[in-house]
Amino acid sequence: MLLFGSAVPVLLAPLIKRSADHVGERPYGKEVIMSKITSLAVSVSICGFVAVWLFLTLGTILIWAAFVAWACFFAFGGDATAFITTIISNAFGVFVASTTAVVIISLPLGEVLGATVWPALVVAVSIALYILAANFPPFASIPGTTFGYASTFAYLLQTPDRFTSEALLSISFTSSYFVVFVSMAIGTCFALASAKGSEILVGKKNEAPG
Repeated sequence: MLLFGSAVPVLLAPLIKRSADHVGERPYGKEVIMSKITSLAVSVSICGFVAVWLFLTLGTILIWAAFVAWACFFAFGGDATAFITTIISNAFGVFVASTTAVVIISLPLGEVLGATVWPALVVAVSIALYILAANFPPFASIPGTTFGYASTFAYLLQTPDRFTSEALLSISFTSSYFVVFVSMAIGTCFALASAKGSEILVGKKNEAPG
């Protein structure tokens, strides 16, 4: 997945570069001048177009989860460190939430404690655990973990027949362990591509034609 993240900016760079070449008149040897917000708008819209096309074409991954991770990446600074932090923290959140769901439906304590008390208790414990895990540097981003955690439960609660043992424990894209993580990881890759594209638009040397 990290390899894919490195490849996306390379694949999209020519398209973004062509957009930069059509922004205003610029003498050769000068830097392209575009505001950071404008360059980000152009780059994210181009990458967003490609992302939506890809997700709709594949049909099994979640575009909304990708955009959650996309926002997470920029919230963390929009650089290489943010890329790694987003991937790890989102993945950890997905894992904790999916495991929490497995515990809720696998242990029959809901019959003893109540159908609402038992899930609430398990969720409370899981949240405490992933916050305490922030003591370890790889899991230090509590917001990033929460993004992954919340996205997982959004998928499980809003998608029919996914909050079941069969779906959760299957080795397929019906399982939140896989589909939410992959969707968010791809979204993070597109976020990195859009950040690189914005850098291209903000400033590059305009070379004279050969």
